[in-house]
Amino acid sequence: MSTQIEPGAQSVFSSSGGGNLVPYTVGELARAVKRTIEDGYGMVRVRGELLRVKRHASGHIYLCLKDAEAVLEAVVWRSTAQRLAVKPEDGMDVICTGRLTTYAAKSTYQLVIDSIELAGEGALLKLIEERRKKLAAEGLFAAERKRKLPALPELIGVVTSPSGAVIRDILHRLEDRFRRDVLIWPVSVQGANAAAEVAAAIAGFNALPEIGWPRRPDVLIVARGGGALEDLMAFNEEIVVRAAAASVIPVISAIGHETDTTLIDFASDMRAPTPTAAAEFAVPVRLQLLARVADSASRLSLQAGRALELRRARLQALERGLGNPQHAIEAQIQRVDGLAERLDGIRRNVIVRRAQAVGLAAARLRHPLQQVDDFGRHLTAEARALDSGFRRVVDGAAARLLRLSDLLESYSYRGVLKRGFALVTDESRRSVSSAADTSPGQNLNVEFHDGAVGVVVGTPGEPPAKPPTRQTPPSTNGTQGRLF
Repeated sequence: MSTQIEPGAQSVFSSSGGGNLVPYTVGELARAVKRTIEDGYGMVRVRGELLRVKRHASGHIYLCLKDAEAVLEAVVWRSTAQRLAVKPEDGMDVICTGRLTTYAAKSTYQLVIDSIELAGEGALLKLIEERRKKLAAEGLFAAERKRKLPALPELIGVVTSPSGAVIRDILHRLEDRFRRDVLIWPVSVQGANAAAEVAAAIAGFNALPEIGWPRRPDVLIVARGGGALEDLMAFNEEIVVRAAAASVIPVISAIGHETDTTLIDFASDMRAPTPTAAAEFAVPVRLQLLARVADSASRLSLQAGRALELRRARLQALERGLGNPQHAIEAQIQRVDGLAERLDGIRRNVIVRRAQAVGLAAARLRHPLQQVDDFGRHLTAEARALDSGFRRVVDGAAARLLRLSDLLESYSYRGVLKRGFALVTDESRRSVSSAADTSPGQNLNVEFHDGAVGVVVGTPGEPPAKPPTRQTPPSTNGTQGRLF
């Protein structure tokens, strides 16, 4: 196999053993390995036992295939998982069809599964028997649950494929025995969607009104032709068995040939060995039936299938020349799934840490009553300090007032009078401080510290006109007089 040098790679020469080999980047090497594996194993079938089956929230299924020698990682994308004929479970012995690819983020290779089938008839029989025991234990197969078929139904409902021979056989036999109205609910009778379609058809017939059109049939026939055990697996699914057991309309099961037995046969009200026999059980009289099948629908289906195959071949031819972007998308999808799991774990850890932080904060908080008590004690202390300070301020102000009173008293003019001075005023009680302010004959008042006398201004050297009279010092009414 030749190796092509990727664009951008540089040659490195070394004497330590590298020689002139072109170095790859990790991504280039991963892509080269991916192309090698996908080109060499584009489509493979692998048999093994299912292990660690996990359905992711995104809808993808991750699992492993193992045998005595090795374990192979595998993935089923959501679009494929919705149409699998077999639901994967741990321990199943299966054959998986798909393609090998790599997951570069983990340097692993894996099988991208397109279909899953049980490996061998023994595994299928074991699965069916285990399911039969489980449903029987629930009472779904009890004889007392069986309903009696109507003697002559007016309307017969048929659940089957609209294009197979089964419906023609049923209609032909009904026409031969007794012509009745037939209401057909077309379904797939094998494949990934068959079980869900059959169960929905039984439930849909039961949901129809009893009058009008379309109305509820009087009896149901669930039928398909013969085939291998794998082809009949849709009628062994729980969803189909439970739908038949829950039907209020009597059910006739006619699956495969006379030797074929499916689980719906145990839940139905009557089992017919063939679809033709089911028609005979439904009506009592043989009639002639001329069956006509719409060839136009069959031809249209055939032409549509041919056109689809032609376009699929052209698409595959183009695919071989171009890289498939779906492969890159699938790798990114798988990476997103891994990141989603990590993000979920981180989210849970954050919530736990936040809850612990809230618990610690709550433990540090004091009770409101305790806070009120502490504030009350603080307020009492403040009140005592305020009262003590107020008393100190009042006492200081009283002492200062006393000192100012003594100082004021020392500055009073009466103290001056006690030292031998006198206060001279005229008749208008204005002070006279100079001899020049007097005139002969003027009446003056002289105040001493122990009283006041009136005098008359005379000429110097002459006796006064009349002797002076002593006067009581005027009352100051609590106010200090003026010195001048």
